[in-house]
Amino acid sequence: MRVDLKGIHPAHVKLADGTKKIYYYAWRGGPRLRGQPGSPDFIASYNEAIALRVPTPDGHLQNLLDGYQRSQNFLQKRERTRRDYIRQIKIIEAEFGDFPLKALSAKQSRGVFKDWRDRLALKSVRQADYAWTVLALVLAWAKDRGKIDVNPCEKGGRLYNGTRVDFVWSIEDEAAFLEHAPAHLHLPLLLALWTGQRQGDLLRLPWSAYDGNHIRLKQSKTGKPVQIPVRGPLKVALDAAAKKSPIILLNSRDRAWTSDGFSISWRKACAKAGIVNLTFNDLRGTAVTRLALVGCTVPEIVSITGHSTRDVHSILDVHYLHLDPKLAESAIEKLEIGYARTKSVFS
Repeated sequence: MRVDLKGIHPAHVKLADGTKKIYYYAWRGGPRLRGQPGSPDFIASYNEAIALRVPTPDGHLQNLLDGYQRSQNFLQKRERTRRDYIRQIKIIEAEFGDFPLKALSAKQSRGVFKDWRDRLALKSVRQADYAWTVLALVLAWAKDRGKIDVNPCEKGGRLYNGTRVDFVWSIEDEAAFLEHAPAHLHLPLLLALWTGQRQGDLLRLPWSAYDGNHIRLKQSKTGKPVQIPVRGPLKVALDAAAKKSPIILLNSRDRAWTSDGFSISWRKACAKAGIVNLTFNDLRGTAVTRLALVGCTVPEIVSITGHSTRDVHSILDVHYLHLDPKLAESAIEKLEIGYARTKSVFS
């Protein structure tokens, strides 16, 4: 006998060892169900969850949070982004699920939400900003749909002002990592340093993107297509690598990396090599700095890494000038030559 259980939300996950699994929840954001679909244990856990669920009256913030998660604005986002948003939405639900929508237009509502963000910031400023951003996004969606008239979280700014443009890998850091890290982590390092691409794009990079001379990819975050000439140590490493999978970067079991699995392995390898306060993501800024130091222009750097020109300038403002004292020497030499040639230039 088939039983139709409505609202069940399947979540497809990839475990650290690369195997895929499906978890089932009574509804999106609801409790996880036991057993396999159709089994007595599964049906019993579903009925328990439904019995405990308290319907949310219309006119509360919970209605907007649920509606947003059913919208195409949410469903068309990447799976990783959806998972991250759901975590933030659960935090919002716990605090404001029963918040009356009519109260959003009150002057005090913005202060209520900002006080909540301040409390979250006591544990993590960045996570407090993330929760605020998701709440503001949901309210913007609701306002655009005519469900509310006011979004009290518009233009709320950020609490976190930190940046990692101050962190670059030195040649010594690179050498230490290559000496102490396991061999299957060498190629990720070289790919990041010689292409300046994000971790997620590199972990998904297929062999079909490499033709022996260039790597072609479309950046998942920005949608920018980039074509990167492959030379030097990276070409040697790619040409020597065994093609055991359609994906280039593999873990020690010759399986595609999960994001969490890679991050954990990378941190362990850095610790073993004595590298502190540097992350894989810092390799992207390092690539920008190294390209500048060998004389690349900002447009040339952007064509490779896919950064915006503003981001490239931010990185170079921190690193470029003090990392290459020859720039100052060259500038003064030009000034001296010009001054000796004619003083009228300065009149």
